[in-house]
Amino acid sequence: MRPGCRRLSADPALRTVASEFGEEAHGVAGWPSANVGHEARPDRLPDGRAWPTILVLIAHEGDADGLSATIASVVAQDYPEARHDVLADGAPLNGELAALSGPDAEYLLLLHAGDLLAPGALTALGFEAVGSGADRVAGLRVLFDRGVIGLDVIGDPSRVCADGTVPFTGGDVLLSREAVLRAGASEASGFDLVALWGRLEAIGASFVRIGRPVLLQHCRGARARSKGASLSIAALTDRGLSGGAGIAHRRLADALRLSGHRVTDYRLDAEAPPATAEWTDRFPRTEAAICGGGHDLVLAGNLHGATRGIDPLAHLGATMPVAAVLHDLFPLTGRCAFPSEGSRIATGCDAACPSADQYPQLAPNRIATAFAAKRAILSGPGAPLLLANSRWTLSTARALGGPDIRVHRIDLAFPTGVFRPPEDRAALRRSLGLAADDVLILFGAVIADMPGKGFADLKAVLGRVARPGVGFVAVGRLDDPSRFDLPNLVSTGPVTDEGTLARWYGACDIHVTASRIETLGQMPIEAGLCGTPTVAYVVGGLTDAVIDGVSGLLVPPVPERLAAALAALIADAPRRRRLGAFARLAFEGRNSHASAAIRLHDLFVEQGWLLPPPDGRIRFAPEMLGRFAFAKRRDPGDAGTVAPASPAAVRQLRRAKQALLGRGMPIWMRRALYVAALFRRRVGRGR
Repeated sequence: MRPGCRRLSADPALRTVASEFGEEAHGVAGWPSANVGHEARPDRLPDGRAWPTILVLIAHEGDADGLSATIASVVAQDYPEARHDVLADGAPLNGELAALSGPDAEYLLLLHAGDLLAPGALTALGFEAVGSGADRVAGLRVLFDRGVIGLDVIGDPSRVCADGTVPFTGGDVLLSREAVLRAGASEASGFDLVALWGRLEAIGASFVRIGRPVLLQHCRGARARSKGASLSIAALTDRGLSGGAGIAHRRLADALRLSGHRVTDYRLDAEAPPATAEWTDRFPRTEAAICGGGHDLVLAGNLHGATRGIDPLAHLGATMPVAAVLHDLFPLTGRCAFPSEGSRIATGCDAACPSADQYPQLAPNRIATAFAAKRAILSGPGAPLLLANSRWTLSTARALGGPDIRVHRIDLAFPTGVFRPPEDRAALRRSLGLAADDVLILFGAVIADMPGKGFADLKAVLGRVARPGVGFVAVGRLDDPSRFDLPNLVSTGPVTDEGTLARWYGACDIHVTASRIETLGQMPIEAGLCGTPTVAYVVGGLTDAVIDGVSGLLVPPVPERLAAALAALIADAPRRRRLGAFARLAFEGRNSHASAAIRLHDLFVEQGWLLPPPDGRIRFAPEMLGRFAFAKRRDPGDAGTVAPASPAAVRQLRRAKQALLGRGMPIWMRRALYVAALFRRRVGRGR
């Protein structure tokens, strides 16, 4: 029996839950489920294999009402490859576990009467089990009584609690048949989860987690849970939490808050305006506020919008641990955020930098000094721990930084309940004024036609596939829409809130990018969560943001190859739907707020910044449930994510400047803006 949890017996809330299965997916008291729009589950897995067969064993324990609700939740999974058997009260497992040796049961799920499977749990667990090859796949457990008490997930799978129990409770972990039999579990008697888990640990059964709820469990009378150890974290950025890197950093901070940590936001531009960034490396007021704030840790994001060095990280690192997220590669270079061909990082950045007038600009004669200063900080005492958001970023950071830097892999967080497939795509298109029957291709960025995002390639690719019946949606700022010369082009302008952005993703059929400079790429993941596959180059962090053949298509970085893949997907509607459905499955499990929080928790424990939870389970606040699509009370998403559209006069001035000077900014103009910023600050202080 689970400590603190009882059978539901005649609980009226549960009976209501069970009776509503015919109308909508189940939920819990105070958090009923919403209808979740999604593509139909493909008949076969991405590699053509059949979906795995799952045997669900339910321990009866004399709870008739709980048993009926549990069975209803299994039936509601709409997973034809599953069957369920009921164990009589106290019956041994021998016969049922031995039955796993038959050909019709590849995986096992152990439930107690009263346990409820979350919507889509079996599909999510089975998809991950086959894709990862893991012996054990764990998901989130939702604990509730009259409302949601909290969520948790197994932390260290080898952990044994002081009372001899283990964090395994049954229904939140899918077990492979082969591992269970290899562990000799058929020799056990009774429904002994502790003994089973111990045997699996003993044989080294592999273990992975997905960051989405799979089990709803009732704990009668439990009104509050101990939060356990938590940290006070200073989240430091240059210009705040808008724009690509700012959005990513805000979501990480949200994931930490939902894990019970206290997060305070700080921004460098509150002390020095961006125009002074090239000449500013000290932020005494901001640093003093952080050092005096009683924080345990600094989580830094991009700084180059306020300074051209990483000196604040060194200053703060002298008093507390500092972790810096590599939203780009600026901390490792002399000045650039994304090294281009011809960069001099391998031999040392210097005045020969080929892009010194491009953002983040730095006078050529200062680049070598800046590069040396960064390397000294990254290899010195109190050096920040660099956090890589993709496998490519991790390997690149190690290659560029050498053996002395400290770097660790993390996952970024995405609001999977906001970015979700539409319930009715046709109705959504009508509401957005889009063509009902066209194949719609979406592309974009904060600045959608920025050269660094592959504008030249993208223009050529889209021109090749343009024809009647194909439409285009540009999301983000377009400095000159006419440069694309595309028929049927809809330009949304800057989309400043996540909910509206999700609607544009969900209304389109394909997302395409020709970028070559992503450390991850947030748009392919957001699009995939909305059921829209991506076509991209197999470069950089996009190799994590697009799972080739699962969430989209990756091709060599040649425009003709990108155009051919895009054209093939335009012509193949069934394939688009399959890829969209798999994209949703993959990213909901690995890129949710909970997924990011789990990986950060493991990192904090590994670094000694946080004590492991005494019961072996990582805990989350009840509000975490609202980040998932099946929760009826979903988090609505954030607004103010990017700057709104500029006035027409500003847009005209921007075009004129780009026509005369290009997108870079010469040193004389930067110095003029610097002097003007200093003058405004002095005038402001004199008032």
